[in-house]
Amino acid sequence: MAVTVTLGLQIKLDRLDEFKNVLREILPDTRAFSGCQDIRVIENQDSPGSITILEGWDLKENHIKYMAWRTEIGTMEALAGFVEAEPAITYYDTVGAG
Repeated sequence: MAVTVTLGLQIKLDRLDEFKNVLREILPDTRAFSGCQDIRVIENQDSPGSITILEGWDLKENHIKYMAWRTEIGTMEALAGFVEAEPAITYYDTVGAG
């Protein structure tokens, strides 16, 4: 069953533009990762630096493997310098309620 993943981030304002540039560089690899259906990045209009990454995956396990890969290659450690707080990852199932 397809899963929607949200990754909530609070980015340091003095590094926000740099963070956005890094995302532009790394997201093509995310989109190509096995099981990735879609990924979008949105920013709260009323709270600069409050970023949510919306992801669609075939399975939760695909996302877990993806995160493990990003950790193994050092991406997560590199991105840690951009955030002010611990990222929040949430997994959602689609409810067939129209």
